[in-house]
Amino acid sequence: MAQSSTITVPGKVTPVPLLKDELDIVIPTIRNLDFLEMWRPFFQPYHLIIVQDGDPSRTINVPEGFDYELYNRNDINRILGPKASCISFKDSACRCFGYMVSKKKYIYTIDDDCFVAKDPSGKDINALEQHIKNLLCPSTPFFFNTLYDPYREGADFVRGYPFSLREGAPTAVSHGLWLNIPDYDAPTQLVKPRERNTRYVDAVLTIPKGTFFPMCGMNLAFNRELIGPAMYFGLMGDGQPIGRYDDMWAGWCMKVICDHMGLGVKTGLPYIWHSKASNPFVNLKKEYKGIYWQEELIPFFQSVVLPQECTSIQQCYIELSKQVKAKLGKVDDYFNKLADSMVTWIEAWDELNPSAQADNGTAAK
Repeated sequence: MAQSSTITVPGKVTPVPLLKDELDIVIPTIRNLDFLEMWRPFFQPYHLIIVQDGDPSRTINVPEGFDYELYNRNDINRILGPKASCISFKDSACRCFGYMVSKKKYIYTIDDDCFVAKDPSGKDINALEQHIKNLLCPSTPFFFNTLYDPYREGADFVRGYPFSLREGAPTAVSHGLWLNIPDYDAPTQLVKPRERNTRYVDAVLTIPKGTFFPMCGMNLAFNRELIGPAMYFGLMGDGQPIGRYDDMWAGWCMKVICDHMGLGVKTGLPYIWHSKASNPFVNLKKEYKGIYWQEELIPFFQSVVLPQECTSIQQCYIELSKQVKAKLGKVDDYFNKLADSMVTWIEAWDELNPSAQADNGTAAK
């Protein structure tokens, strides 16, 4: 189990936050970040990467005492040049630029309408700490354990679980959940406008190999060194025919690659408090093509096979982009454009992270 270390000072013991120097918190936003005040006890020790969407001339106020860097659209264009075309505008998908410029091993990303939740005892939930524990413990993607996460205190592998699989697999992604406003699509929002999630389920599950899921980007952590180049949130928002599928797209691509590379994905704890329901009519306008397209996208991802020659995340992602163009380009020309942007994303990632490219072998050629 992951545990906090301590620094001993004469007369005082100060806990050191987990992975303090190995994790960046990435926040996409168009507004002042007053919500950070609630998160101060948990976030202040960490470095923040703020990706400002929308008008770059607007000033975003960040509460005092936080260590952060802020990038707006002008910065993205300056840093990436022509390759900035792969970063979405006027959509929270812009957050993935923060993944690209980070130099840390781990990323936690959160939306600015997500507040600190309380557990059933009334205690504030340190969502970041739980994500870190999820990432530092193995996953079990190859065989389902009916007591859920066997590495948690008070749990273990049940009778009949193969001993040869009990070492587990490295965990690449930790997908957290939400109390209050659920992450519903627009039709469900319209049918259930007053529905709130009040169920706190004290469980962490590994998503089995070959199983896909709707990944939500508002409370998400991942090992950047293991899976970073696959966490591209696609082309959404301004100038694109679709929105609100950025995290879904990233989740499907990521899961194909995690399954191929033998990596694990967890979902469940931690919870955050999702404070604000977005407008279902605006959402419907953004989502309606995705709702239609996903009936073809899911079977596509379920059928994808990556060749054994793909041994790095970059190689996997480039191969996936080729299959997207070959198979989904027939669905709509948007997917040809998206496939090209997937390649541009990897090229930009490798330019900003040359040591990662060397570690993973040659990517696109």
